[in-house]
Amino acid sequence: MFLKKIALAGAVTALASTSALAMGCKIEARVSIVGNEFPAIQTVGAEASACEGGEVSTNLTADHQKINLPGMQGNPAEYTSAIVANSSIVALMNEDVIRPLDDLVAKHGGALQKSQLITIGGQVMAVAFMANAQHLMYRKDILADLGIEPPKTYEEMLDAAKMIRDKGIMENPIGGAYAAGWNLAQEFNNMFLGFGGSHFMDGSAEPNINNEAGVNTLNMMKALSEYMNPDFLTHDSNATNAEYRAGNIALLNMWGSRAASQTTADGVTDEVKNGHAIAGPMTVGGGSTPASTLWWDGWTVAKNISDEEAEATFIAMMNGIRPDLMGDEAVRTQAVWLIDGYAPTDAAVGVFEAAKASTTPYPMLPYMGLMHTALGNELPDFMNGSESAEQTLADVEAAYVAAAKEKGFLQ
Repeated sequence: MFLKKIALAGAVTALASTSALAMGCKIEARVSIVGNEFPAIQTVGAEASACEGGEVSTNLTADHQKINLPGMQGNPAEYTSAIVANSSIVALMNEDVIRPLDDLVAKHGGALQKSQLITIGGQVMAVAFMANAQHLMYRKDILADLGIEPPKTYEEMLDAAKMIRDKGIMENPIGGAYAAGWNLAQEFNNMFLGFGGSHFMDGSAEPNINNEAGVNTLNMMKALSEYMNPDFLTHDSNATNAEYRAGNIALLNMWGSRAASQTTADGVTDEVKNGHAIAGPMTVGGGSTPASTLWWDGWTVAKNISDEEAEATFIAMMNGIRPDLMGDEAVRTQAVWLIDGYAPTDAAVGVFEAAKASTTPYPMLPYMGLMHTALGNELPDFMNGSESAEQTLADVEAAYVAAAKEKGFLQ
């Protein structure tokens, strides 16, 4: 069930070992990688950097989506590879800065299975290596002391948060990556899909969020924020996790790729280590579709580089996801790896539950990035109380329409 769902999301099922990789990685040109900074991607970058014969550099940062496109638009491109997900690949394709990989797959990807190849418009545009989703993480000790079951819905999360606050255990027991911009927009996307929303009119790029599902989404997000740190609009995943590790929050919707490091990072209290637990994504509004999205993470190769650099990049990135890495317990627990030899760990429970529950894949549409940006820019006006839900959603649609017309998606 899980692998079937992941395949439907465009992700990987397995990656077989090759003798060439087992003997070591040899390259003959420059490789420069940009991507996010969580542990699994740090491992991929480090292993790609282990190749000999050429210079390999990495820039792994939470700001990767702000710099990967500009860094690939030059000629030659600054970055030869961007590590992306099913959302961020769209912007790179829209600007035509990544190359089809069919020739490199034919030459160096004989071990890749067909389902690993992210194929768009009949061409392989990325190679995926892990699955991801946002889901519930919580303090089982606190809930048990209060006689509360782990919430399965956001309504139950609010009830649990109220009890935790009323008992004086925590003033702000809910955490969420609600930082204004990309993070806040993603939380809207999750909740909106859970309420049964669809971002666009059927078969078109026309926006479809200023409706009952959109209003319900914002009202639920506002209700949750009332149990968050007052500075929630500055809290990305890193800041939210820091709050959890410090023992300041008990309930949060967080990325599966962060699950394994929640209790292993520096500064985690013993209470948090002993009380940490993971569950699947929650539903909302009486619906059965999880208020989350299913993702793949993978890598691309830049268009505006030499063929020699492209080949070196492909070889180095293959080394970064080679199967023998799954023999390292520390690496194996970092993610839901889609690599041959991966055995699921306790930290993978949330992502597996997301897949089994038929969580909706993040929309891989050419104009979804414009909607995501408009949401990130406009939603803070509602969250800080300066606009109504209806006005904010109207502003989102207006900003999106202007951008979509500029890009030619709308007339």
